[in-house]
Amino acid sequence: MSLVLRNLQRAVPIRRAPLRKKMEIVRSILGVQKFDLGIICVDNKNIQHINRIYREKNIPTDVLSFPFHENIKAGELPQPDFQDDYNLGDIFLGVEYIFQQCKGDEDYYDILTVTATHGLCHLLGFTHSTEAEWQEVGAVLRASSTEGAVPHAPGAQEPGLPELSLQCTRRRSRFSRS
Repeated sequence: MSLVLRNLQRAVPIRRAPLRKKMEIVRSILGVQKFDLGIICVDNKNIQHINRIYREKNIPTDVLSFPFHENIKAGELPQPDFQDDYNLGDIFLGVEYIFQQCKGDEDYYDILTVTATHGLCHLLGFTHSTEAEWQEVGAVLRASSTEGAVPHAPGAQEPGLPELSLQCTRRRSRFSRS
């Protein structure tokens, strides 16, 4: 199915092709190519607005995930009854926020891919409210890294708790409706 990648901001120049290519690899690794996925790139103002509405946090953030299927167990794919239900949901990337948080030696497109992969993990039922769940998210990122989707994913080669700065900061709080 399709990967829809929209850029609805002008704060940070973005080339969609590198992100699309890497996310197609991630989708293949996770076995979710038959599902539709939306990735929407927005600026600080819009990600803050969405964050305020859905998380009651009036600050910009890096990623917000909105799953199409509710109550999915981590590691299990949705089992849709109808063709129209082959949809994972939407990921909003706060690309301006991500860009502002990047350090000089970090590749912006790698960080975008890691952040989008993190959002995709939430669409697939993964959370990180416990150490074990955090490890599962790290395993997905390590797999993506070894397949070339995320060439230098933060913490990707580390055993134990991945540093997973998943964007350029070390925050762990994310939104995923469950």
